[in-house]
Amino acid sequence: MFRKSALGAVAACAAIALLPACGAGPGSTRSASGDGGRPTELVFAAIPSEQSDNLEASFAPIISALGKELGIPVRFQAVTSNAAVVEAQVAKRVDVAVYGAFSYYLARTRADVEPVAVPIAAPDGEPGAYAYGVTRGDESGIASLKDVAGKDVCFTDPGSTTGYLQPLASLREAGVDVDKDVKTVFTHGHDTAVASLLAGDCDIAFVGDVFIDQLLPARGQLKPGQVTKVWTSPLIPGPPIVAGTWLPQDMRDKIAAAVTGLTATGAASAGLCKGSEIKGPKTWGQHAGASACTLGTSTAWTFVKATDATYEPITRICEITKAEVCTSGG
Repeated sequence: MFRKSALGAVAACAAIALLPACGAGPGSTRSASGDGGRPTELVFAAIPSEQSDNLEASFAPIISALGKELGIPVRFQAVTSNAAVVEAQVAKRVDVAVYGAFSYYLARTRADVEPVAVPIAAPDGEPGAYAYGVTRGDESGIASLKDVAGKDVCFTDPGSTTGYLQPLASLREAGVDVDKDVKTVFTHGHDTAVASLLAGDCDIAFVGDVFIDQLLPARGQLKPGQVTKVWTSPLIPGPPIVAGTWLPQDMRDKIAAAVTGLTATGAASAGLCKGSEIKGPKTWGQHAGASACTLGTSTAWTFVKATDATYEPITRICEITKAEVCTSGG
């Protein structure tokens, strides 16, 4: 069902020069004890993020939990880009990785991989985010996406899922041709999209839910009643933890169990991030202000189990929009 090209293997070697030499099999060290090729070490890869000053330290609690659950060493590997991680998994040189949802959409057509977990941002949170369509009060005459035809529309950026790609797909499903039926304004930011809306530069703005629900009100940049939410997207899944299906099923199950059994505050209590603890954000409710670990490059609370079906919204976006990110992985 999946293909691995020689070119992909070469690209993986070039992209991840610090991994063991290509041609020696998967990145994990295979046991020679005749146990069906079970690895004696796992390679876990992630890409640098502006949200994390120390990438390896931010993933340390996850690496520790995996090692304890699996009973074998787990080696962390920083990789240069989403595309590099995908190529490494095509070449079976990275066993477990974290990358964007669109990168997973690309990876699953080329590599033997499956998602095993996805982060949630709060104890009562969901595994992803929503896009909102917001207008100025009730002045716009827009009650649904069909009403957007003939209007001026603020999007954030062509590469934004919540600020463009999901709204674009939903508008097309509603029969609105963005190229013909609306005047498009790209504001290059969620906050600037809302500011442009309030300034009268557009009739509706499409932005990520966190900006309307939390960030802009907290900054004093959005007051109650200034905008009206007229549309909410389907849930857009967050970045998955992806495991190679060349790993035995029981190992993949243990990987999922390890990360879904970990909470940010529980990891701190267990001493998994000594010296680099953070304080729980307000969105954590009763755990706000509590000592916590970062679980990857964001302030995730924990992870929940993910399957290929979790990423069906990304498939839908790609099928409708044919966006570049669906072929480049983002």
